[in-house]
Order: sequence, then C-alpha cells, then structure tokens
Amino acid sequence: MSERPGVRPLEHEAQTGEEARAGEESGPPARRSRRSGWRRPLRWTAIALALALVVLVGWAALPRGPDEDRFTTVFENPRVAVGQGDGYLRLTPEGEEPVRGVVFYPGARVAPASYAATWAPVVAEAGVAVFIPAMPLNFAVLDIDRADEVIAAEDTIESWIVGGHSLGGAMASSHLGRRAEATAEGHAATDGPAAVDRIEGLVLWGGYPTEGAELAARDDLAVLSVAGGRDGLTTTADVRQRRHLLPDDADVVVIDGMNHAQFGAYGDHWRDGEALISDGEAADELAEVTASWLAERSSRRRPPRRRSRAPRTGRSRR
Repeated sequence: MSERPGVRPLEHEAQTGEEARAGEESGPPARRSRRSGWRRPLRWTAIALALALVVLVGWAALPRGPDEDRFTTVFENPRVAVGQGDGYLRLTPEGEEPVRGVVFYPGARVAPASYAATWAPVVAEAGVAVFIPAMPLNFAVLDIDRADEVIAAEDTIESWIVGGHSLGGAMASSHLGRRAEATAEGHAATDGPAAVDRIEGLVLWGGYPTEGAELAARDDLAVLSVAGGRDGLTTTADVRQRRHLLPDDADVVVIDGMNHAQFGAYGDHWRDGEALISDGEAADELAEVTASWLAERSSRRRPPRRRSRAPRTGRSRR
C-alpha cells in the first residue's frame, strides 16, 4: 500500500518502545523530512493562489464609474426617465411608451450607470428605451445571454436591438449568434428563440463581433459600429480588420479624436489613446450618430404611444 503524507502503515504502531526508538533514529525522520520538504512549497503555493484569487475577485467586483457629475445630469434631463429593473438600469423617453428597446452590455469592469450619460441623449432624440444590465463580476462574458432576461421582463417592447461597449459588444454579438443557432436547430432555450425574431439590430461602441457569431450573412440584421479615432484598446485598425465579420450593409463610423473611455463616463482607461476632443464633444457626436441611425430604422414603424399624463418637453438639439 502506498503511503500518503502524514499517514503511516498500521504495523508501525505494533513496534516495541525500543524498536520505535530505533526507528525514530533511522528511516522515518528522513521520510518525514522529505515529506516536509515538498509539502511546504505546496502549502505556500496554495496560499498564494488563494490570495491571488481573492484579489482578482475583489478587483473585478469594483467596477469603473460612473462619473458622479455626469450621472447627475441624466436625472436633470426632462426628456429622460431613469429607473431600475431587476438587475438593470432603465432609461426611457419621458411621457412615452416606446415600442423599441436596446439591451446594452457594459464593457469589462464598467458599471451600467457609466453609460447613462452617453445613452440619455439618444433616448431623448430617438424615443427608444435603453436597458443596461449588471453582469456577474462586471464581465459580460460570464452571462452572454443576459439580454434574454431583460427582453422577457420588458414585454411591452415590440422590437429589440442588442449591443455593447468593447467586450460587451463582442458578447452581444455572440448572443445573437447563439440565439440564431438555437432557433435554426429548434432548441427551446430559455426565453431565447421566442424573442430572437424581435431582435433586429446590433450596436457596437468601440468593439467588434466575435468570429463565431457568424453575422456576415445576416441580411435580416441592421448593424451600427462606432469607432473612436483615438481609441487605444479597440483601434480603428482592429475594427477595419474585422469588418468582414459584419453584414455588407453594416454602417461603420469613426469619430475622429474620440478615445475608448469616452463611450462611457467613468474616467480614464489604462492603455487608451489620448483624446483630441472633450468628453462633451465626444458624447454629442456619439449621440448624433447613434440616434440618427436608430431614427432611420424606426421611420418605417409606427411612432411610440404617447402618455397624455406626461407630455414630452421639447428641447433643441445642438
């Protein structure tokens, strides 16, 4: 029988005291010494790995943002209502019942509220509802199909667009690919295939699709990809090299001078490029591009239902 560390065969216990003393002076101490020699590094390795895991989880659980000043301005916008769903932030046009919704996945380690300031003007101008879900440990890759839960909960929305920033955009594209595959195979995944026909578009901010999503042949899918000219994480070269992964009629737009962090409002980003335009200018350009694209695609649909109890407040666009 092979020996395990710290366990001796039973016959050792039957030794006489003299034999035991003799044994203590010979083999066992050497074996114990050898065991201690290899057990000690393993113990310290295990402790180091445990500490590293704790640090990693703590790091992931502390998301970036939002910038408090810019988040506060969202509540001051009379054309946007801010609310909270079951694990997601809700931005809806004040006084309207929108029929189109966007589920937007945050970038890695970015709080959902960090995108409120950049999406609020889009909500006001295009009349769409935007839902930004929280992700496990703030990584969309840990819950690719999170959009299913939002779509199931917001049952007054008739058509949907999914999207995201950076990693969030990649995972949103993966969600589309998974849902299309499930529908084609006739699988009844939770809430997915029932809703997939209502997903009509994809919005990528500072990101690109995964190759496995197989979106290039999707002639039923409208796609907007917005890149920042000074983005140091998802560069314009990255977006250009992966253009073939999108449908031929996808709209790809570059905002000159904009960097990666300016797609949200959460501060600087490590390894990002230096922005050549202000946060306000970047947000205005992003809102203009996104709202115009959404409005163009909603022009063939009936307008949102208006609530008589809360009339929409007009405001000129810059």
